[in-house]
Amino acid sequence: MAAAIVPAQVDILVIGYADTPSVAGTVGLVRDGDRIIVVDPGMVRSRALILDPLERLGISADEVTHVFVSHHHLDHTVNIALFRNAEIVDFRSARRDDQVNPHQGEGFKLAPNTTIWVTPGHTPQDASLVVDTADGRQAFTHLWWRSDRTPEVDPYSTDPAELTRNRRRLLDGVDIVIPGHGAPFRVR
Repeated sequence: MAAAIVPAQVDILVIGYADTPSVAGTVGLVRDGDRIIVVDPGMVRSRALILDPLERLGISADEVTHVFVSHHHLDHTVNIALFRNAEIVDFRSARRDDQVNPHQGEGFKLAPNTTIWVTPGHTPQDASLVVDTADGRQAFTHLWWRSDRTPEVDPYSTDPAELTRNRRRLLDGVDIVIPGHGAPFRVR
């Protein structure tokens, strides 16, 4: 008899914002199998905004097994070092200490229900973390900044057509989008 597949669980630790001059990325948590993954631990007003919700969930920073970064802007990466024992994963590699190990990128399974989709648009190196949960398929992504899907035209995008294609791909393939600087929004 096959073991039942247990869906992953997603929590939002920090709901981000992008209101010049203040900016904070949305920081997420994925618990999937034996993996504890923090997503985009970037700029926030205080590191306690990341660590306190983790503690309330019964997780210490040292228990985090992986950190996923959607892209390499500081507002999504500056607090990676809070997670000393974690492997850092991006669109093409996994890094631990001084070791860099390439992975396949598109379709890379970070955990049983957690997959990387390579989704350039905001930057050429963007990736989305797609997680199958009991609430549906959720995607951490920077293809949108905010919950209201603004800005419609990303001022940092070097290829707006590619951004549009990848936005459509996500809208067609997920139920919930967790944007780079806002609360989740339901697609369908």
